[in-house]
Amino acid sequence: MNPLKSITGTLVLGFVTAIVVMVLVGGGGGFNLWSMVVWLHVFAGVIWIGLLYYFNFVQAPAVAAGAADSDGPGPAAINKYVAPLALLWFRWAALATWLTGASALEAMGIGIMNAFTLQPGAVIIGIGAWMGTIMLFNVWVLIWPNQKKILGMVEASDEEKARAKFVALMASRTNTFLSIPMLMCMVGQGHGGLPF
Repeated sequence: MNPLKSITGTLVLGFVTAIVVMVLVGGGGGFNLWSMVVWLHVFAGVIWIGLLYYFNFVQAPAVAAGAADSDGPGPAAINKYVAPLALLWFRWAALATWLTGASALEAMGIGIMNAFTLQPGAVIIGIGAWMGTIMLFNVWVLIWPNQKKILGMVEASDEEKARAKFVALMASRTNTFLSIPMLMCMVGQGHGGLPF
């Protein structure tokens, strides 16, 4: 059986390979909680931000082009089949990223309260944590409820759908711009500061 024929098999193979690498060439000092939590945080974050970029750079322009093409199939396939599944992974990856990020702050000895109150030694990561928190809020409070209206998952008038499109787009674009300095703060904390 080829594990690459299913997403579950592919993920299992990836995690098993990562564990094998860890066992064979790991640091030799035993289990490292901090590294494990940060690894899971980065993994979830790649899914979340990857989907955020997909929505903004690929799906939104493709839906607009499909809607404008009178001879084409329109955006129905994306809105019916792709968007709901992508939004499922998107919103749960956002939550997993935030939770593993909070856990990483504790495992690193920084502490979530020190980060969120921008204490010395936690200013860079604290700013990143605040940006990530705003982004998580946008996903669950602004993007997801409005996408349900846009996709017809909940009842909405045409006027409500138009408003929902605007709110979801602005929240998504806000997350896109926030992701850039947020990622800089995450990397800066773990790799010697900001790049200037």
